[in-house]
Amino acid sequence: MHDTRPLLLSHSEFPSVNRDGLDTLQVNLGYRCNLSCTHCHVGAGPKRTEMMADREVDTVLEVLEQLEVRTLDLTGGAPEMHPRFRDLVQRARELGVQVIDRCNLTILLEPGYESLPEFLRDHRVEVVASLPCYEEENVDRQRGRGVYGASIEALHILNRLGYGKPDTGLVLNLVYNPVGANLPPPQAELEAAYRAELERQWGIEFNSLFTLANMPISRFGSVLLAKNQYHQYMSLLRDSFRAENLDTLMCRSLVSVDWRGHLYDCDFNQMLRLPLTAPGRSPTTLQTLLGEPLDDNPIATGQHCFGCTAGQGSSCGGALAEV
Repeated sequence: MHDTRPLLLSHSEFPSVNRDGLDTLQVNLGYRCNLSCTHCHVGAGPKRTEMMADREVDTVLEVLEQLEVRTLDLTGGAPEMHPRFRDLVQRARELGVQVIDRCNLTILLEPGYESLPEFLRDHRVEVVASLPCYEEENVDRQRGRGVYGASIEALHILNRLGYGKPDTGLVLNLVYNPVGANLPPPQAELEAAYRAELERQWGIEFNSLFTLANMPISRFGSVLLAKNQYHQYMSLLRDSFRAENLDTLMCRSLVSVDWRGHLYDCDFNQMLRLPLTAPGRSPTTLQTLLGEPLDDNPIATGQHCFGCTAGQGSSCGGALAEV
């Protein structure tokens, strides 16, 4: 596999950014997944074996309680495939923490996971579901044959349970990624198109659409290099830089935790092995959060950071600004 890491970290002209307070703990429970998507910046798949150990899962809960973190954002791979997923969700909810499940939808149909939708509903977990297009051809090209149909079936299950419906409080947000080396279209316009098409074709409802730019790392970065599109895509990201997006970058209030318990400023830095830095601690781990504040800590940056500031901006919560 071609690796963009040396190119992204060889030099950086990205502006310096410092942290604000910690609001969200984003935890990657492991790289095992039932899918192998071409845009996946984690390189997750069925053959990956990395999984967070019980000790680190317990430390996550300790951090949530002691620091009164408001949001636990669970990702992977397919986070639901971790043996402690349900235990972690239940205990975090008992602490009053909002829990987000970054779900690929198809996991809800896998053998052994049939009761998962009801579990998510019962614990009022916010579901952030990947659906990179409302058209079957584009989804299956990016995520694999048959994924679109399975995703639609899973969305119907969630809708029947009340997800995405008005006045239920059960939040279902969808995620869009471009198929190729392009920036996402304006989020509000695309959300309106998604809403109209999914309702017309399938009677599906959802709360919001998040548009995310593809990051030139891991599997997607390899595709860019193989197609000789890397430098063109990086020029697009740099030329589309908007300084006003710096104020709302997700890394200002989020800490990303990998399956080993090591800390990063964001999920993308995690994949690039660019650790969060704190005085006297290397590598910085979950235990650091229990012993020393990270407020005003400098954020580690690279060329990939232009992906979060290009155009309308990009974050795990979608666009940063209207364009």
